[in-house]
Amino acid sequence: MDTTGPLAPGLSELLGQSTHSGTRAPRARDKNMLSSTAAAQTLASVIKPCYGPHGRQKFLVTARGETVCTGYAAAILRALELEHPAAWLLREAAQTQAESRGDGTAFVVLLAGALLEQAELLLRAGLPRPQLREAYATAAAEVLATLPSLVVRSLGPLEHPYWALYTVMNTNTLSQTDFLTKLVDRACWATRDLDGTFNPERIGVCTLRGATLEDSCLLPGLAVAGKPCGQVTRVLTGARVALFACPFGPASPNARVTARLSSTDELTKFRKGREQLVENQVTQLVAMNINVAVVLGEIDEKTLTRADRSGIMVVQTKSRKEMGYLSEVLGTPLLPYLIPPLVPGKCQKVYGRELGESLAVVFEWDSPSTPALTLVLRGATTEGLQGAKQAAYQGIDTYFQLCQDPRLLPGAGATEIALATILSEKGRKLEGPSGPVFLAFAKALRSLPEALAENAGLAVADVMAEIHGAHQAGNFLTGVGEEGIINVSQEQVWDTLMAKAQGIRVVTDVVLQLVTVDEVVVAKKSPAQQQDLNSDFKKAKKCPSLMRKNIFGMNK
Repeated sequence: MDTTGPLAPGLSELLGQSTHSGTRAPRARDKNMLSSTAAAQTLASVIKPCYGPHGRQKFLVTARGETVCTGYAAAILRALELEHPAAWLLREAAQTQAESRGDGTAFVVLLAGALLEQAELLLRAGLPRPQLREAYATAAAEVLATLPSLVVRSLGPLEHPYWALYTVMNTNTLSQTDFLTKLVDRACWATRDLDGTFNPERIGVCTLRGATLEDSCLLPGLAVAGKPCGQVTRVLTGARVALFACPFGPASPNARVTARLSSTDELTKFRKGREQLVENQVTQLVAMNINVAVVLGEIDEKTLTRADRSGIMVVQTKSRKEMGYLSEVLGTPLLPYLIPPLVPGKCQKVYGRELGESLAVVFEWDSPSTPALTLVLRGATTEGLQGAKQAAYQGIDTYFQLCQDPRLLPGAGATEIALATILSEKGRKLEGPSGPVFLAFAKALRSLPEALAENAGLAVADVMAEIHGAHQAGNFLTGVGEEGIINVSQEQVWDTLMAKAQGIRVVTDVVLQLVTVDEVVVAKKSPAQQQDLNSDFKKAKKCPSLMRKNIFGMNK
């Protein structure tokens, strides 16, 4: 059943031209624009199966050979090696949405792809580019002006955010979304300020392999995966921290250096020199009142023994990302050599914490500008932990947005259907190119709930017909559920107004840019670059199993 309604006369005439034998063929410059549209649509086809709470996951093999299993659109976009400039532009727009709002990445890619598909039909039918661009901008402005009128809920100042966070976090296809949402809810509620404001930097997220997601917990301060290595396992007051991205002690004994010694005297001097070096390194730390050393490298036993005698707690960690975050929070540099920092990091206390068979090190502060709680996530696989981590950050970002603007829109595709219905009604009444373009914009919006229904395994045509009928009757709270249409108010499925509005703005910007592109100009590669490409191709031929799928006409 066709749920789009009758076409406006202008659109019928324009599309009717393309069905005649005398239709003009696309010019060369039009073909370039259409190739950009094809690139964007191909990128959208990669993201579409992952859209919504019933989206599927993908195994990604990155350029480094790492395998990642994820259904998170932002992670998939980061892993892809794209060649076409239109795909690059669309990915940049989606990443802007992810960085600014933490949600709506797939929404941006899918809506942009659908709008460009409709733009291609209108251009083939003979609509001039300037008129198409102007009408698209008008339709987008109409959508943004209509959005606030669809708001149906607001998060109260004394209301727990669980019901508002669940919808966003449930799009990551986790097995324990309810449990994780409750943890994020507790963390956000506990770290909010008395005046109702919220700083997302006050919540840290740490992942530890082992156990299950239900064994995740909240710890005070900032927790990192690591272990105390010596006899000093805690500093309970006045911690002064130094961070080192090098071995703790002299150079590793496995280093490719050979000491050529010709006598016992030289051997004695060598040993004394090594011991003196260890003594000097620890003495320098003591002189700067360093009592906690966090090390991203090997631990020398003699240096560790000297540090124990000096009361220095030595912590070994294996995550460079966590070391970078520690450096940012503590305000002290990550040093490549074992020398004391000019400005050591300061916190109240540092101590080790056992979590089952895993170990974490906790840093606690009293300052309101530092992490107050850490969400420690447990899981059996790195991929599962990464998905849980992304869901947790999405929940934290969503609560931050709700503290700025507590208004909520109907979720499950209900908002998109409501906007499409409004645009269709106005498009049928407009004369000139605005009418056909409004109808095209409405059809692009309907493609999003269609994707939700398809990913849920529903009969798309039947579900869309039911939703269209409900919205025509004035029930704009009808959306796509697991088994058919649902009332989003009863099921508590919501989207934040800030994320939706920002996503539409981002989509509008990228689409208006691409519909005006008339040519793709590729600079000629230098001989050195061409030689590198040829050598890579020869290596790929020797290892056929390493050749990956071609997305935009070039090997990834």
